[in-house]
Amino acid sequence: MNLLKHLPNAMTCGNLLCGCIGLVMALRGHLETAAWLIGLAAILDFGDGFVARLVNVSGPFGKELDSLADVVTFGVLPATIVFQLCWFQDLGPISYAAFLIAVLSALRLANFNIDTRQSESFIGLPVPANAMLIAAFPLMERYQPQYDAIWKNDVALGMMIAFSFMLVSDVPLFALKFKSFGWAENRIKFSFLIGSALLLLFLQFAAIPLIILLYIIVSLFTK
Repeated sequence: MNLLKHLPNAMTCGNLLCGCIGLVMALRGHLETAAWLIGLAAILDFGDGFVARLVNVSGPFGKELDSLADVVTFGVLPATIVFQLCWFQDLGPISYAAFLIAVLSALRLANFNIDTRQSESFIGLPVPANAMLIAAFPLMERYQPQYDAIWKNDVALGMMIAFSFMLVSDVPLFALKFKSFGWAENRIKFSFLIGSALLLLFLQFAAIPLIILLYIIVSLFTK
């Protein structure tokens, strides 16, 4: 039973390991693999909190470890992916602006740890959501090249960086946390999840940026 108490932190370390390996993959030009590792890390990041509640483990250590892992996997790694995408587009030194994503992610995570207003909802875009948005583009390049004309340009790459300022915004966003599973008290969350599932069904990886946009829009109209 004592071993179960360490499972949440082990999952968080798995998240960090995904980020470290993903960085190597991204720097070697294997952006698709790096993107898949962000997806795996997102599952671990969601699961560590769920498992922690399940085995009744809580405390500041896990919270701090989670943020340290997230700044690598969901901050530095997506920044490196965008840097590589910009570099491949021959944008030269301006490509280094991509690392603003890492800085903004670190600021977001540091603030989240001390902001008592974010226990039940979020203020600003969560870093895993921003990372998933960025990870979608290498996957689209590999599996859905028909969308290349939409995003493979200087404006779209610049928007990826600009969008990351949502991380440190004051925009209130709902959290996908369930105290119960009744429809009445969770209709917004269930509706969002159903809509997201339909988008994924029809658009696959191209749906991910739309889902993040839908998340923001729904939050704005339900607050």
